[in-house]
Amino acid sequence: MADRLGAWSEVVQLDLIAYGTTADADEIRDTAVAQPLLVAAALASAEVLGVRPDVLAGHSVGEFAAAALAGVLTPEQALTLIRERARAMAKAAAVTETGMTAVLGGAEEDVLAALDKHGLTPANINGAGQIVAGGTLEQLAALKEDPPTRARLIPLKVAGAFHTRHMAPAVESLREAASGVTPADPAVTLLSNSDGQAVASGAEFVDRLVKQISSPVRWGACMETMAGLGVTEMIELLPGGTLTGLAKRGLSGVRTVALKTPDDLDAARELTK
Repeated sequence: MADRLGAWSEVVQLDLIAYGTTADADEIRDTAVAQPLLVAAALASAEVLGVRPDVLAGHSVGEFAAAALAGVLTPEQALTLIRERARAMAKAAAVTETGMTAVLGGAEEDVLAALDKHGLTPANINGAGQIVAGGTLEQLAALKEDPPTRARLIPLKVAGAFHTRHMAPAVESLREAASGVTPADPAVTLLSNSDGQAVASGAEFVDRLVKQISSPVRWGACMETMAGLGVTEMIELLPGGTLTGLAKRGLSGVRTVALKTPDDLDAARELTK
């Protein structure tokens, strides 16, 4: 795996091993570093795990790992595109001071109304009572002073307002990079953040990856589709925890394992037996 990560480091032009083992939180917070590192971590953990899923879905940047694992892209293609995506989004984030805040609880209609009132975008509609707002720091400050009823706000440590109009300049950069890729159709059921539905065309999925930069992530819709498909087990790849937490609240009865360390691999493999 060290050789594999070394080769991927050349693709993304970053030392993934160093960033994944010895870098501190501030170093990997940079979007241009965080996105390639997240995709490489997911792909590496999937290879070590060695399990073939029936359904694949990724959240935001995780969609690139899902596309590779579904056979739509090669790992190298996915990492090349994520390199360009990360750089373009970092550049877009530098234009205006923006951020994101998780809104937990409250009635969904009240939360969406509050975000609209303050000019914010529901960048992640995660289901299980969680919506992430994205916008300028001033807009987020106004939301903090006037929060939705019965909702709790948690500011997120991110570099910008991802999946909002503030990322629009990055769309064309990724579109240009993706124009040189010939995707394959997915070999397993592959869900899209755009609407939570399965996408049978590799070309369409890549087109959605491009558009998703400035469009909301509808993870709640992905979980609804999983429930409809009869999903009974869910493994969250490295760095796991967030999506299995949502699944415990939004996918009743589904058994989950989050890969956080190598010690979790046996439990994940046992889940599939």
